[in-house]
Amino acid sequence: MLRRFWKPVAATALFVGTPTYLYYRHYSKQRANTIEIPVRLRGEDGKPVISTRTFPVLSQSAVDERLREHAKQESLRRGGTKWCINTASVAANDPIEDAHAHAVVARDPDDPLAPGEWLFFTVMDGHAGPHTSRLLSKTLINAVVFELSNLINDTKKLTGFWRATGQTSDTISLAIQKAFAKLDEELISAPLKLLAANVDKEALKSRQIPDLSQHPLALQVMLPAVSGSCALMAVFDTAKQDLYVACSGDSRAVAGVWEEDENGNGSWRVEVLSEDQTGRNPMEHKRIQSEHPPDEAEDVIARGRVLGGLEPTRAFGDARYKWPREVQDALNTAFLVGNNKPLRPPPTCFKTPPYVTATPVVTHRVLPFTESTSDSAQPKSSTPRFIVLATDGLWDRLTSEEAVALVGGALQGLTGTVSKSELCALAPTSSGRSQLSRDDDHVHSDSWSFGDDNLGVHLIRNAFGGGDQHAVRRLMSIPYPHARRYRDDTTVTVVVWKGDEDGTEEVPNQQAVMDSEPPSNTNDRSNVKAKL
Repeated sequence: MLRRFWKPVAATALFVGTPTYLYYRHYSKQRANTIEIPVRLRGEDGKPVISTRTFPVLSQSAVDERLREHAKQESLRRGGTKWCINTASVAANDPIEDAHAHAVVARDPDDPLAPGEWLFFTVMDGHAGPHTSRLLSKTLINAVVFELSNLINDTKKLTGFWRATGQTSDTISLAIQKAFAKLDEELISAPLKLLAANVDKEALKSRQIPDLSQHPLALQVMLPAVSGSCALMAVFDTAKQDLYVACSGDSRAVAGVWEEDENGNGSWRVEVLSEDQTGRNPMEHKRIQSEHPPDEAEDVIARGRVLGGLEPTRAFGDARYKWPREVQDALNTAFLVGNNKPLRPPPTCFKTPPYVTATPVVTHRVLPFTESTSDSAQPKSSTPRFIVLATDGLWDRLTSEEAVALVGGALQGLTGTVSKSELCALAPTSSGRSQLSRDDDHVHSDSWSFGDDNLGVHLIRNAFGGGDQHAVRRLMSIPYPHARRYRDDTTVTVVVWKGDEDGTEEVPNQQAVMDSEPPSNTNDRSNVKAKL
């Protein structure tokens, strides 16, 4: 009886179950190869509606190609130190709004501190367009070199004791700050100078603003002023073994410092070299309040943003937060309206500009560039190994401790997929100077990926999902303009230095260009410059 009952049941199960299973496999495979995201659209009545869009998931090889497309590695040998420079950029915007640059400048032979070099590394995080960051990639290092040159020339005029003390950490920090501020002033005032050169005084008195929208320089001077960019710069002075970090905005610099005891046990000390300058930073909030009348105290920072709009409190450009209303109206009429690019009006609580400054906070560290050891039983001196400079696209998804552990683990030779708990043991970290926490979308993967030779690519891959390859593929598959809701433009420079074992010294041609034709959307400017 049971046999007779089992046969029809089995037949039914085979007839119904097989198509169901095949459908399930097909549907699951299809879902694994696509990603669905909500998209805000305009309905027929003009009101916003939410719709679902489906996009194909990129193959692993396609993702690898995109991550490495604008990556670059270079090495330099200077004064017994080998410098390895890793850069990488991945866009969320089109075109990318980030930029980066680096340069090496030799000290002049008659400099009191010669011989030696200055090494400059910068990353720029643009917003409201790429125009400001692109301009900074071409001009910011030059501006700092100019101010340092003035300082050094003044030092040469000194004699005796004063000649040896002219270049102090304070005077160099002030020169860097002055360079940032003067460059931003030039950038902001360029449209005003162009207007003044093309209108007579009588027209200005009667408020007759000409249409200069077709002037060949109209957009060239206006767009870098009204868009904006954060800027982060690291300056290595090999003559004095000093490191300066200048930060305007919310990009961040972090150093990994290897500390080892007499038993050979060590850890990577996390040294945060800059502070995120946003409305969420209590010090920045207090500073901006102190610069404006008491009746604006509740409005200068709203929802963690300047006047409720701009997140960074320090930035180049962003003229909407710097020009008075009447200046904004005049320049908008003269240069933008005729180009169908009208300037957005300032925030409603806009009263006493400027609300944003490009003057950076400069920090200084005395750092040995070659490893020092001791014959005693005391621990070795703390020896810096690397510095990470990155735009906030990285820090939105990785902590400073994670970034140091990831680079440290790569330098130690880790490969493959490593769980987060394993990395804590294999590349332990300790806290040096801490930073404000970021309330952002950090990586939720349980593992990290080790396999990229370029340390910038290595950090970006792990920020986007780490050992969870499918998560990385899904995130990288979201196209512009939707990608910006899930990730930001991300640019990373990792500089690693160590004692040069073979001692070979590279003497550059003073006019040589290390990267004369960078990819246009990475905005990379890398030069060996003339002596300073």
